[in-house]
Amino acid sequence: MVYAKKADFNAIAQEFHISPVTARVMRNRDVCGQEAIRRYLYGTGRDMYSPRLLKDVEKAADILKEKVEKGKWIRIVGDYDIDGVCSTYLLFRALSRVGAQVDYEIPDRVKDGYGINEQIIEAAAGDGVDTILTCDNGISAAAELHRAKELGMTVIVTDHHDIARKDDRDILPPADAIVNPKQQECTYPWKEICGAVVAYKLIYVLYEKFQVPLSEWEEMLEFAAIATVGDVMRLQDENRILVKEGLARMPMTNSVGLKKLVEKNNLDIGHLTAFHIGYVIGPCLNAGGRLQTAKMALRLLLSRDEEEADRLAEELKELNDQRKDMTSAGVEEAAEQVETLYRDDKVLVPYLPDCHESLAGIIAGRLRERFHKPVFVLTDASDGVKGSGRSIEGYHMFEALLEVKDLLTKFGGHPMAAGLSLPGEKVEEFRRRLNDNARLTEEDFIPKIWIDAAMPMEYVSEPLVRELEMLEPFGQGNEKPQFAQKGVHIRTAKVLGRNRNAVKLSMVTPSGAPVEGILFTEGDAFMEEMGGRREMDVIYYPGINEYNGRRTLQMVVKEYRFC
Repeated sequence: MVYAKKADFNAIAQEFHISPVTARVMRNRDVCGQEAIRRYLYGTGRDMYSPRLLKDVEKAADILKEKVEKGKWIRIVGDYDIDGVCSTYLLFRALSRVGAQVDYEIPDRVKDGYGINEQIIEAAAGDGVDTILTCDNGISAAAELHRAKELGMTVIVTDHHDIARKDDRDILPPADAIVNPKQQECTYPWKEICGAVVAYKLIYVLYEKFQVPLSEWEEMLEFAAIATVGDVMRLQDENRILVKEGLARMPMTNSVGLKKLVEKNNLDIGHLTAFHIGYVIGPCLNAGGRLQTAKMALRLLLSRDEEEADRLAEELKELNDQRKDMTSAGVEEAAEQVETLYRDDKVLVPYLPDCHESLAGIIAGRLRERFHKPVFVLTDASDGVKGSGRSIEGYHMFEALLEVKDLLTKFGGHPMAAGLSLPGEKVEEFRRRLNDNARLTEEDFIPKIWIDAAMPMEYVSEPLVRELEMLEPFGQGNEKPQFAQKGVHIRTAKVLGRNRNAVKLSMVTPSGAPVEGILFTEGDAFMEEMGGRREMDVIYYPGINEYNGRRTLQMVVKEYRFC
């Protein structure tokens, strides 16, 4: 599929001193208007939105300031994923900085499930906690927080998850302050920030009230960026600026734990990308919460001791390696179940009783990629069945769960991802009703590969590649540009790498221009598929290959089809 979004690309190119190709790519990412283009190309931290646009942020900061000054005990209640861990870390670090009597609790994924619960609230009351401060959860915990109010506690909710509505009114928990941009009355311009960014914005206002230097707030930006990428938020608008700035600050981080985790994964902290955060660092931070406790990742981030941080980083990396093996086994079991029993379903709901419940979301994501359908993976839990879902465009997962909420004991999420709990005897009815309600058509199940333009490879130059690099960081909502060319002739193909997972291509375009390419795939399988064929259509991304001090243009082949 070729983007067909219109604009005067030559005029944009002339005004911003870029190529029309780059102008087209930006328009394809819905970057429209002079100010939006300026922020996209040259935006800095100064272009981020004022925290005070968040509803109740001033009220929340005032309450916290009063509690700190009176020596009241504040307990942060986070979540076990990367966003929850980073949110908890930011708030704990900030409140400790201003002299608060503060501790934290992170629910156990298996024992407690998602979000704050009555056991956590009762325990806080028993410990003499005065104020509960949630982060990355709490917006759907009306009954639980009602209990906290009954026990006389002050409650502040910071969250970013979708809010259920009735008669077009938000259904909100009974809290003294609620900071969530998804509230209808909230004027914050960009609603798609993660929980850690909500916490980060609250800290700005709190630090101002305590006259903490702005530089100390800015020093925490990399953790808001890590959470944004790790929670798969759209890298558009403010999120893209925040991640770009956060990545730039990584080399100067004062976090011993983050440095050690980067080191254990053989990465260069001076050249981290959103890809490294999303596929290497993030999964390690998540691994503790999946297989043991999220407090491991939090202790790593809070650690100031080199030896302790080194040990924790090593443990998290090992847990993530273990998680990868368990995930592969779960994906194959679920795929076989789908192929055998549910191939014709619009919404796939495989049930894996023996699968570790923390892996359900990852397995659902892999199945979605394989079958291009919305997927809920269900597993056995101590109190029934738990599930995690990943969706496709055109299927709003949270709204789908609202339609069957009578079957569920707990649920929450976004349009593209969700979590739930339900009794075991309701599994079949859950699967049936989701499929009965699904308004998906066969068209929705056709995987689409979007390209920015059909562009001959000979148009690519080193200045164009440098321009395209200005569009980073790439990720959800700001995908790496892709171009296409038909009828490329393969002169030579050579399998590379110890694992033979790359193919070096020497190609010629239809006009006779020689170009070099690289394809990351099972090399031997590609050579067998190619056989005697030499012509292919390709989708590619242009890059620079640096080897022994020599720089050459290289087309990274993303998809191909032999002619």
